[in-house]
Amino acid sequence: MKKMLIGITQILLLCSYTLILEKISVLLHLKVPGSILGLILLFILLQTKVVKLKWIELGGSWLVAELLLFFIPSAVGVIQYKQLLLTNGFKIIAVIFVSSLAVMMGSGLLANKLTRRKEVKVKHADTALPPAHH
Repeated sequence: MKKMLIGITQILLLCSYTLILEKISVLLHLKVPGSILGLILLFILLQTKVVKLKWIELGGSWLVAELLLFFIPSAVGVIQYKQLLLTNGFKIIAVIFVSSLAVMMGSGLLANKLTRRKEVKVKHADTALPPAHH
């Protein structure tokens, strides 16, 4: 029960944070949505340890796990644009395919690079240790 309350509190904090940054974006007439500003700012705050991961980890993990549910309203909304899909459907699908491929390739290359960097650090740490005495 306690874990669930912590998760709900974290989700409410993340939602409030997003709404506040959305309002700031509108008030300042920024061309970047508040949700994007929020992601960038939250990343910076996490990297600088101003915000600790444990403060948002449980709620954030649940939101990511249920991410597919957030796409249902937009998928249903696409039905309203039947004529657009009929005239430009192939172009839209091509853009979705190419951008998805670019994201997958970029993520894979980044993950590969980070894994290699971590392996090199571990290898250097292992060679820096003095030999064990028996």
